[in-house]
Amino acid sequence: MSGPSLDDVTDSPDELDDETATQLVEDAAEVQDMTGEVCPYPQVEAKKAVQQLDEGELLVQETDHVPSTENVPRAVGDAAEAKVWRSGNGLYRIYLWKQ
Repeated sequence: MSGPSLDDVTDSPDELDDETATQLVEDAAEVQDMTGEVCPYPQVEAKKAVQQLDEGELLVQETDHVPSTENVPRAVGDAAEAKVWRSGNGLYRIYLWKQ
């Protein structure tokens, strides 16, 4: 019998495939480069940016800080729908659609 998986103990958003992730970056209203930044800075910047968006617009935040993939969506709460893309080389993108 195996123990719990990482998915059992995290609340990460659904993941996007590579093709969709690439297209969405091109269509985003704003892209934030948060590589090298740690929480809470990405959370604060995401909340501020989402407030400036119109409903349905997309904010993409690029990060190499794995906890941000869970903390940023949690920080914006119901203000945005979140999905994540993982590059496989340590880069992540958090996609936030203003609700």
